[in-house]
Amino acid sequence: MTVDMTTTIPAGANQTTKSTSKTAVDYQSFLKLLIAEMKNQDPTKPMDSTAYVAQLATFSQVEQSVQSNTKLDQIMQSSALSQADAIIGRSITSADGKTTGMVASVTLASSGLIAVLQDGTQVPVGAGVSIKPAS
Repeated sequence: MTVDMTTTIPAGANQTTKSTSKTAVDYQSFLKLLIAEMKNQDPTKPMDSTAYVAQLATFSQVEQSVQSNTKLDQIMQSSALSQADAIIGRSITSADGKTTGMVASVTLASSGLIAVLQDGTQVPVGAGVSIKPAS
């Protein structure tokens, strides 16, 4: 008795986003805004210490968000590489069913995983792609 195991990759499972650069810009903008506010405050009416502490807390949260996004990107890349290793040597069928072959290697692109078949054909690994054990 043979068991046919089929793996279907869910949509977006291997796609990484580059939100770090936008977050880094926001982080820099926040820092510049805070410094400008401190430089331009009225010396006769200095900023309330409570407001200052609240802004520093917000600044800390932004910094932690930037670090979290960087670590999440690293985790997603590691997960994608683990998935890549798992499909090498297996049979893959493209989402449209027109391309089938044995996976020789896998490339990690910005759009996700790309399986390279033994004949050199490239198949994007995404929604609708079927992966089976080698026959």
